[in-house]
Amino acid sequence: MIKGLLKKDLYNLSSYKTSLIIIVIFCGIAIVGTEAINWGSIIICAIVGMISLSTFSYDEISKSNKYILTLPTSRKAIVQEKFILAIAATILGGILGFTLTIIVANIMNYIRPENIINIDYESLITTTIGGMFGISLIQAIQIPSIFKWGAEKGRIQMFILLFIIILLGAGAGFLIMKSNLSIDMEMLTNFINQFGLILIIAFMVIMYYISYKISYKIYKNKEE
Repeated sequence: MIKGLLKKDLYNLSSYKTSLIIIVIFCGIAIVGTEAINWGSIIICAIVGMISLSTFSYDEISKSNKYILTLPTSRKAIVQEKFILAIAATILGGILGFTLTIIVANIMNYIRPENIINIDYESLITTTIGGMFGISLIQAIQIPSIFKWGAEKGRIQMFILLFIIILLGAGAGFLIMKSNLSIDMEMLTNFINQFGLILIIAFMVIMYYISYKISYKIYKNKEE
């Protein structure tokens, strides 16, 4: 049944196909043209990753879940499908962002050889993964919010929660600075270089898992 739900959402998203291609290409050209190439992968990843969440609006407007639940399916399958789609969109967005940034940069280098853009592949990979982590964080917060309050109210609740997280992060940073806590930056950099990628992937898996559990618990007890 998950396969059928995915087909339904992908069919709904097909209306974005042309717009998405145009937006991605022009964003890539604009960013690479200004030589801020590392932002290209982040923005493209964000666009693709966030579009997957628009399927909630389609479902809400058409009230499709009421019909789907009359079929031999379950609420768990509906929740699982949304997470599969969100995770796949994040991965696809990261791959597209990374690949298109390189392609557009090389095209720009061919067009204007007097102003070569040097691509730092290691930095681009790090930035792309960072972008994927950011989108996964937004998805992990927003999906349970949408299941709880609906597409429109869920977005508002998500922005409020993100604002609180940023505020707490800024507050923690301020307190660390004021406490004159000594941090060995060399040791921290070495640790990040060694374990950073593993930690980011682990955090993403944990975030999605917790978000899925919360979403399923909410939707299991929700009346359609």
